Amino acid sequence: MTNKLKKLLLIPSLLIAFSGAAAEQTGAQISISSDRQVGKLKDGVGIFEGNVEIVHGDRRITAERLEAHGGDTEGTVELIIATGKPAYFEEKQADGTVMSASAEEVRYDVAKRFLTLNGEAEVTQAGQKVTAKSITYDMAQQLISAEKDENSTDRVHTILVPVENKKDDKGQP
Repeated sequence: MTNKLKKLLLIPSLLIAFSGAAAEQTGAQISISSDRQVGKLKDGVGIFEGNVEIVHGDRRITAERLEAHGGDTEGTVELIIATGKPAYFEEKQADGTVMSASAEEVRYDVAKRFLTLNGEAEVTQAGQKVTAKSITYDMAQQLISAEKDENSTDRVHTILVPVENKKDDKGQP
């Protein structure tokens, strides 16, 4: 296959490695819809604008604009940058719950499974919610860090939902 032809296939193949856990979903269909799609072939960047929605297996991103930056290995993605008012990222977890994140800018480092959320950031998982000016979330390590804007009086806000006590057959806790 010629180099030029490989580059023409860049946009559809850019999201093959949509997540670090893509191996288990290799055969999963990738659906990309937007009002406009552009490929910066020389730079290995796919740009999607207007009503962007990407669905791959258990992951979904919606945004006004999304950039997918290619990785060193052909057909892989290194970084996804989604922007909007807000942009959304969601992923169904192994336990069946859904982790959702939103912000004005959502950066997803695919290999590291690391989210960086800037501007009106929010992460919700298993009924718990964190809101802040910026949030970083290491999805692999389940480590979250949130910060307020240093020039604002708005602080980091967390809502914790109590876990109900489970009872055995005799009604004992």
